[in-house]
Amino acid sequence: MPTSSDPQGLQGHPQRWIVLGVICLAQLTVLLDNTVLNVAIPSLTRELGAGTADIQWMINAYSLVQSGLLLTAGSAADRYGRKKMLIAGLVLFGVGSLVAGLAQSTGQLIAARAGMGVGGALLITTTLAVVMQIFSPEEQPRAIGIWAAVNALGFATGPLLGGFMLNHFWWGAIFLINIPVAALALVAAVVLVPESKNPRGDRPDLLGALLSTVGMAALVYAIISGPAHGWTSGRVLLTVAAAVVVLAAFAYWENRVPYPMLDLDFFRDRRFTGAVTGVVLITFGMAGSLFLLTQHLQFVLGYGPLEAGVRTAPLALVIVALNFSGVAAKWTAKLGAPRAIGLGMVLMSAGLVSIASLATGGYAGTLVGLVLIGAGAAIANPAMAHAIMSAIPPEKAGVGAGVNGTLGEFGNGLGVAVLGAVLSSRFAAVSLPVGLAAASSAEERRKVTDSFSAGLEVSQLVGAVAVLTGGLLAAALLWRAERADSGVVVVQ
Repeated sequence: MPTSSDPQGLQGHPQRWIVLGVICLAQLTVLLDNTVLNVAIPSLTRELGAGTADIQWMINAYSLVQSGLLLTAGSAADRYGRKKMLIAGLVLFGVGSLVAGLAQSTGQLIAARAGMGVGGALLITTTLAVVMQIFSPEEQPRAIGIWAAVNALGFATGPLLGGFMLNHFWWGAIFLINIPVAALALVAAVVLVPESKNPRGDRPDLLGALLSTVGMAALVYAIISGPAHGWTSGRVLLTVAAAVVVLAAFAYWENRVPYPMLDLDFFRDRRFTGAVTGVVLITFGMAGSLFLLTQHLQFVLGYGPLEAGVRTAPLALVIVALNFSGVAAKWTAKLGAPRAIGLGMVLMSAGLVSIASLATGGYAGTLVGLVLIGAGAAIANPAMAHAIMSAIPPEKAGVGAGVNGTLGEFGNGLGVAVLGAVLSSRFAAVSLPVGLAAASSAEERRKVTDSFSAGLEVSQLVGAVAVLTGGLLAAALLWRAERADSGVVVVQ
């Protein structure tokens, strides 16, 4: 019998594939903005007089607000309606983009970016939650695969779109381009997307929302500021301590409140625990490794920003091809989630090893690595997202999407920080551009790039180990959960 949390029952919404297109369009606007700003930094520095601290806050205001609000946004979607929150997210993101594009000062742009982060948090959580509501259990893996492929598409096309816009227009155009996309998605969402929410109507967990937002924002800020200020600096240690205290208070409160925003009993489910472990470690290894790889392509192999973006595009193209065609979903169905996740993360780990061992010889080894990473991510990412969402009751789909997004943000930030620290331990200069600028001869420049390449190799191998560990651990926990569900006794 259909319910408000599953309005179409087990058959799925009659226009579910059209609705998925609307959802992906909304998701794409957020993902493009995650990467497009990076290519505009020189223009912002020149035209707005932005200093280093201003640039950092332009980037971080968006990511801090978004990562801090993901759980709260998911909970609000479950309680008040996922369609309502999707519409609210599109409106906030569109208005924020308009203000950002017309900003006359760094302060205005930072405030606009923070507002866009609120809209982004609502969009990330509601899109995945709606996917779980409108598709039947049999179709959910493929639908989530397409949703995940759009994530990869946004990652790849952000720098390309930004580079194209900056070559033809002023810097504000990279934000104004969001407005027609958001407007189109808004109209389509109003007309096509069905409403769904938690039929129980639990009371809002306001204190839990406050604690989770403050705790996650503080934790992400500590990770972001660690490389710049030093991991043992007072600022970073104080922020970490505050994050730990606030998140501990959040866990304490959630265990005692009658209507918790995040039911901590979810973590006792091996399926849920295995999937979230995989999400953290896969994003840790990928984000950190690819962050360093883009520097290698530009400063060691000599590609420009736009060309470097084109050179990393094969990763996303492989993900898009395998997920849009349904090939990855078929492999997952044939192998089962544990084996699919294990295989995917083995492929990704092999890709990182290929980059580490062959990147110094040119682009060929990097291309092989990117294709392997793309194939692995196409299989593993949707399987893990589906495992997380399947382990959570349908009425809590928004919270599940919030958990998935929060852990992804955490893994991304941690990967960039930790693998960047690994590189720094082998590379003496403050950064590669600084080291190259200080070199007074071709021989010194070669030594600088050789040192960076050696550090890159070690960091890629560390990332490969993290991804492989995550794959094996997630696969093992999911396998044990499946055996327990089927009644098979697993020997301890």
